[in-house]
Amino acid sequence: MEAGLNQANPLNEKVIVALDVASSREALALAEALQGSGCWLKIGLELYAITGLNLIEEFKRMGYKLFLDLKLHDIPTTVERTLRVLCAAGVDMVDLHCAGGYEMMARAAEVCHQAGIKVIGVTVLTSLGEEDLRELGVQGSARAQVVNLAQLAKKAGLDGVVASAQEAAILRSSLGPDFLLVTPGIRPPGSEKNDQVRVVTPAEALRAGSSYLVVGRPVTRAADPRQALESLWRC
Repeated sequence: MEAGLNQANPLNEKVIVALDVASSREALALAEALQGSGCWLKIGLELYAITGLNLIEEFKRMGYKLFLDLKLHDIPTTVERTLRVLCAAGVDMVDLHCAGGYEMMARAAEVCHQAGIKVIGVTVLTSLGEEDLRELGVQGSARAQVVNLAQLAKKAGLDGVVASAQEAAILRSSLGPDFLLVTPGIRPPGSEKNDQVRVVTPAEALRAGSSYLVVGRPVTRAADPRQALESLWRC
């Protein structure tokens, strides 16, 4: 299942590489190393705090699709107005916290869809386990909480959700084939979990029904990021 490094593997189109780095220089170096591979890039809070929206035009010029991962969570009007700005920046997908509620999500979906941009909702962070959720007052299991929030997101008109691939199968079954499942916590066999708790391998995630796999350190901290990306599909 491994493609040559000079030929893009079609499966790379399902990978969103998280540019969780501390400078625009590092982000651009990674983008250059991965250019032509077919993967997406993710701009998260750390890189956004450093560069804002300044790198988007350059990444788009390089041919990337972009996921702006800011996990918005505020009153509906604030989220709506913020998304009007972000949607004009040229990204392809944005996210917000499902815990912001139905109205916030519905208004976000309207704004994003008018701009032709996908919007997805964060269910339960993959760094949280059952005990963490109990400390937050969630009485049910992590899986039940993910399903409840995902169902609310679909009702509100979102295109999909962010969830662990451990919940992908049940979400795919209950929400249908077209609902996007973006799954972080992806780790190749033998790699470190770091601060992720609910993790799976790339192959397991795809079998479970994930639409996109978010991969960070296994690619971005590799000596050869392009080779590391291609190695995700070794069988």
